Amino acid sequence: MPDVDLPAPDFLRKICAPTELAPALAELPRPLVFTNGVFDIVHRGHVTYLAQARALGAALVVGLNSDASARLLGKGPERPLNAEADRAAVLAALASVDLVVTFDEADPLALLQRVRPDIYVKGGDYAIETLRETALVRSWGGSARAIKLVPGRSTTALVQRIRGGS
Repeated sequence: MPDVDLPAPDFLRKICAPTELAPALAELPRPLVFTNGVFDIVHRGHVTYLAQARALGAALVVGLNSDASARLLGKGPERPLNAEADRAAVLAALASVDLVVTFDEADPLALLQRVRPDIYVKGGDYAIETLRETALVRSWGGSARAIKLVPGRSTTALVQRIRGGS
């Protein structure tokens, strides 16, 4: 059979350029939950975390570290393994994610200021009370929550296993 030209998948509409953020946010129901990360190789820990984050509100916005931003985090010169457009598409394909927007800075503070979520969420490996993001979200009456991680599930561990490590 010959190849068929099909329209782009609907989930790609969930990927938002920072310049298009205001109208995209206006369409989302509240309470709005926000989380952020690199999400380099999406695994069970990520999808569990994102589903639990989404369950805290009516919509979930994911701030995705751009490739340049991810390199600022010191995860190694070869990271991220997947380009930001690919990482954004994988996240957008998840039912728990309502909007994906990339940011270039080392932290999501500027993006958080623009999104103004009702709830900020990070994984339990972060001390939520010490994050500047927590203070910022609370400044407009929002809250911050830490979600327990799925034990033994991390991109770093997965990369080590692929490379033949323990």
